[in-house]
Amino acid sequence: MALEVEVLSKQNIKPSVPTPEHLKKYTLSFLDQVAPRVFVPLIFYYTAGDQTRHDLKSDHLKKSISEALAKFYPLAGRFVENGYVDCNDEGAQYVEARVNCDLKDIIRDPIPNELTKLLPLELDDANVDLNFAVQVNFFKCGGIAIGAVIFHKLADALSFVNFMNSWAAIARGEQNVPSPVLDLSTLFPPRDISGFDDRTGIMTENIVCKRFQFDASNILVLKIKCAEDNKNKGTEDRAKPTRVEALSAFMWNRYMAATGKDSGDLGNINIMLLPVNIRSRFDPPLSKHYFGNLFRLAVLMPSMQDEEKDDYGDLIEKAREAIRSVDTNYVEQLRKGEDHLLYLKQMYEKFDLGEMVTMAFTSLTRFGVYDVDFGWGNPAWVGSARLTFSNVVTFFDNKEGDGIEAWINLKTDEMAKFEADQELLSFVSPTV
Repeated sequence: MALEVEVLSKQNIKPSVPTPEHLKKYTLSFLDQVAPRVFVPLIFYYTAGDQTRHDLKSDHLKKSISEALAKFYPLAGRFVENGYVDCNDEGAQYVEARVNCDLKDIIRDPIPNELTKLLPLELDDANVDLNFAVQVNFFKCGGIAIGAVIFHKLADALSFVNFMNSWAAIARGEQNVPSPVLDLSTLFPPRDISGFDDRTGIMTENIVCKRFQFDASNILVLKIKCAEDNKNKGTEDRAKPTRVEALSAFMWNRYMAATGKDSGDLGNINIMLLPVNIRSRFDPPLSKHYFGNLFRLAVLMPSMQDEEKDDYGDLIEKAREAIRSVDTNYVEQLRKGEDHLLYLKQMYEKFDLGEMVTMAFTSLTRFGVYDVDFGWGNPAWVGSARLTFSNVVTFFDNKEGDGIEAWINLKTDEMAKFEADQELLSFVSPTV
């Protein structure tokens, strides 16, 4: 059954108090400037729980988001070119919608491409000058899905989750909700980024997203395989792989094999991209409440040699080396800006020429997405939707916290090969 969503109303919610005059111009940092010009989605699903009327729950959400926007005031402003936000308090968009099914129908077997209907706008809509928007979806059973999107130019994934948790804490009536630190441009001053295309790689068609579930037992088997690879090479003293490390190596391996890109004779540069939160790379480390794009991509070029491409342990160790290279010295060089901008331009040029095969692995595990409680309990489920980039994998904890959901976005023809891979399927848990 196709998901049918009827929009009931749209309005802008303004901050509960005006933004002070001296804060009206929020300058983007260099890292914000080079972030993709897209919206990032998260969808939080809540069972009916109490029988509070939907209109009362909606009023409660509106009041609390108004208070949250007073703290996160750039989200209520308007983006200007690629330099700053006019914090004019015009507000965040708030949409109410009605869904033609029960919540359990979605959670039982979600179709990520359909879930975009639970979001308030298209993720690649370049004509929208909003910085945050939310769609509150009411299901026939009384359940609710809160589909939120944030403009990537202003926030990375951790900033997004921090905002959602702050909004939820205010809704619960908590006092002393931490405020974000909103001065990233002092650490990374804006630069002239002429010639840099912040829409490189964005796709609007021929892309599909699928969700694959891995339970704790199958993840353990993958971790053991990684450990055995190390033992066979006499490197068993390496640190044991994490869940995300094991799954990243496995999914990269199966993608390359399923699509035939592991042959090594295609002349492409094969690259794994591993986002790194650089707040902890400062000396001293920055607070987790620093708001903005405080991440960089560790870059790994895995070997396509036959004797190495199935060695998960070696792949993980090389990934760790790449991540370790994003250290305090890296951050100091990054703050100078020019070399990194040149590097990005060169990388994007190779991408546009079709010379690179990339896959980015983003983990939202341990981010606290299941803590987003607006006063009617923790989410029954948290997920995403189809993104606007191909070859992106996002990891989420499952509800129980012991397994992981992998959401992968691929071109349609490549997804058909990937989801038919028998070794992949032998580790994937059934969806129903």
